Amino acid sequence: MPESTRYYTLGAFLLGVTLTGLWSAYTVKRTLGPVPERDVNELSKPQQKELLRISRIEDPHLLKKALAELERSFDRDEDIKEGIEGCIGNTPLIRIKSLSEATGCEILAKAEFLNGAGNSPKDRVALSIIQMAEEKGILTPHSGDTIYEGTVGSTGISLAAICRARGYKAHICMPDDMAIEKSELLLKLGAEVERVRPAPIVDQNQFVNLARTRAAEHTANPNKPGKGLFADQFETEANWRAHYTGTGPEIYDQTGGRLDAFVSGAGTGGTISGVALFLKKRLPQLRVVLADPPGSGLYNRVKFGVMFDPKEKEGTRRRHQVDTIVEGIGINRVTHNFEVGRELVDDAIRVTDDQAVAMARWLVENDGIFVGSSSAVNCVAATKLAKQLGPGHRIVTLLCDSGARHLSKFWANREVGGSENDVSLDQILTCKRDSSLLPREHVEQTPRKKARVE
Repeated sequence: MPESTRYYTLGAFLLGVTLTGLWSAYTVKRTLGPVPERDVNELSKPQQKELLRISRIEDPHLLKKALAELERSFDRDEDIKEGIEGCIGNTPLIRIKSLSEATGCEILAKAEFLNGAGNSPKDRVALSIIQMAEEKGILTPHSGDTIYEGTVGSTGISLAAICRARGYKAHICMPDDMAIEKSELLLKLGAEVERVRPAPIVDQNQFVNLARTRAAEHTANPNKPGKGLFADQFETEANWRAHYTGTGPEIYDQTGGRLDAFVSGAGTGGTISGVALFLKKRLPQLRVVLADPPGSGLYNRVKFGVMFDPKEKEGTRRRHQVDTIVEGIGINRVTHNFEVGRELVDDAIRVTDDQAVAMARWLVENDGIFVGSSSAVNCVAATKLAKQLGPGHRIVTLLCDSGARHLSKFWANREVGGSENDVSLDQILTCKRDSSLLPREHVEQTPRKKARVE
């Protein structure tokens, strides 16, 4: 039989089978009532439409190709996510071309800003907190139950989005010197936002302590529907476990188990601990390295076992805050989430504000990647580590959130595209002091604040 006749015959046969199946499905539905779609109809609507299109093809070679593609489509399972929560996790691992080519190492970044609810790794934590509370029967949807959290932005945004999706309310306490776009976004997501004066953790009006108090007040108030739950991102087991069961396994699978180092900043510490706990069991030689901004005590905690930063020294501290423009990572107290994995952190790299801002611009100019301050810190540290290790190594870090949340602070007065302020990657990495690479107007106008966790 000629090849063209054979494919016409095959096409006609498939079309006949499909039409027969559709008629049978229609008959079954009329006789028995609604039944699961997969039981009566093997083909999806796109497949049905494609088959009808194929039936009109006259060229035997095109017919052959179209039928082969249709056959492959029969084996594909549907991939439909269950609500916005289904868009959390399984974020891509991307190669940062400019940094990889400059160092001779493969620098890979987990694109956590592509998580689908709050667009940061905090989506994983927020969902884990809520799921754990639901499993324990602590939360009841659509009852007025409210989740309270103290955050500088990302955790609150993730909680606000997921609370709306699952029938809860969110009340977010945050310092009033954070980028205004964060609180604006929270309000658009329906959260109640309480902006408070920045204060040290020993102050009961500090934003985290205030969130804990507000949750207790809600529960104790008989006139307020539902109850209050303090999310407690710094201490809850749900934090590091979200990365132990999600981020860590994803990195391992996406790299095929071939990586030499993992680099991450830490605020609550849940990300670096959870990932380290998973990866180190499978890759004992893996180097886990902390990226830390100015004013944070975690650098010295890793390097010397002491939670201290020189800027906190009595007599040198100008105010209750430590000056830095980095938001989302860095802290000056010990948290459970960091301590659970601290022994697995091999080293720490300090990154200045100047280096972070310059790296953020570098990534836009060379890779089209627009990120915020914590992501820039991670990339500086990953590049420094690549230079230390030498060519041929594979390093994984995180891109935490988009620069769109940092326009009024970290990205203030910073434009991309001109060449008058261009710097080389070596200049970025070797700069020792803040502000030497920043335009004067950026230094004078950019508000500076303590490194605080999101």
